[in-house]
Amino acid sequence: MLSELYQKLEQRWGEMVEIRRHLHKHPELSFQEKNTAKYIAEYYRDIGIDVRENVGGNGLIATIKGRLPGKTVGLRADFDALPIQDEKDVEYKSTVPGVMHACGHDGHTATLLVLGKTLNEYRNQLQGTIKLIHQHAEEYAPGGAKPMIEDGCLEGIDVIFGTHLWATEKLGKILFRTGPIMAAADRFEVVIKGSGGHGAQPHKTKDAIVAGAQLITDLQQIVSRRVNPIDPAVVTVGSFVADNAFNVIADSAKLIGTVRTFNPEVRDFIETEIEQIIKGVALSFGCEYEYRFERGYPAVVNHSEETQLLIESAAEIDEVHSVEEIELQMGGEDFAYYLERVKGTFFFTGAAPENADTLYPHHHPRFDINEKALLIAAKTLASATLHYQKKHAEPGITARR
Repeated sequence: MLSELYQKLEQRWGEMVEIRRHLHKHPELSFQEKNTAKYIAEYYRDIGIDVRENVGGNGLIATIKGRLPGKTVGLRADFDALPIQDEKDVEYKSTVPGVMHACGHDGHTATLLVLGKTLNEYRNQLQGTIKLIHQHAEEYAPGGAKPMIEDGCLEGIDVIFGTHLWATEKLGKILFRTGPIMAAADRFEVVIKGSGGHGAQPHKTKDAIVAGAQLITDLQQIVSRRVNPIDPAVVTVGSFVADNAFNVIADSAKLIGTVRTFNPEVRDFIETEIEQIIKGVALSFGCEYEYRFERGYPAVVNHSEETQLLIESAAEIDEVHSVEEIELQMGGEDFAYYLERVKGTFFFTGAAPENADTLYPHHHPRFDINEKALLIAAKTLASATLHYQKKHAEPGITARR
């Protein structure tokens, strides 16, 4: 059956591209994806697949029940876009000002829709159940995964697989990692409260800008001197605002940044250490402060058995030229919440555009993908699903090959 499934997916690659380009032209921001969710629901209903809408918000679950007994496999794709102006000169450029699919979620959705359509046609030969999880709001914490889980999207699921199209890696690569693969992503905000005044009389003030600048410098010591070097971590200040006239000393300054970690103990430690450093800086400058640390997504941690199954499944696909272990990624992903509750694995599918002079990274205004990667992603997810069912089949139960 798998070879027939591959052939059918190959025939429908054009449909994947068409869907991806439609979604690319009509992006919607996190938690605002009403039209996208409607499009997904109508697609499934038109081909006779049962779909549940409004799961944890704008999420959807489509269910395919095979005729033969077996496990329940979850396949997930996200569908929200980003607040970025599309600067590509292509026919499928975003038609929504200031909003674009700059991370490949349009491709994820197109892949899963057509894969679901194709799997459904083989349901009389399928083992078990396949749940197609279309998740909203991956890009913006608290994200869509958590409320979807709270609304029951993982009920009955034995294993879950997900992929991310990776535009900086060559087409034909499948990239995996056992254990941690993507970092926990947290946010912190600090307001330094000093006492402003005239720029010509600094001795009569408590300069919040100078205090903030010292704080940025001191925060660099956390990773370089206070965290064990074998534990990857990042502390980045991304925003420093104290807007005033040129001759005014600021009475307050706001710093916003992110923390990325893999080890939960290091995560806790950095949260505490940031405040200890803030206290010291505030005391030395005679300032007060406000500090808020917001926990984002936890680290994505893949399960070993399911990752090995993915490796073996991907290696059988003709279009896959290499299956490689990827280095730790400091980006975050709320797929982490699924893997905290059920076994599974999250992997990357190489999607670098062909003949591109520059490979634009994810979240860049000129970001794009190689649409041939949609077929590779679909085949890999299909292969992992069917191999998992075969491995866990009841004695005497096999799907027709």
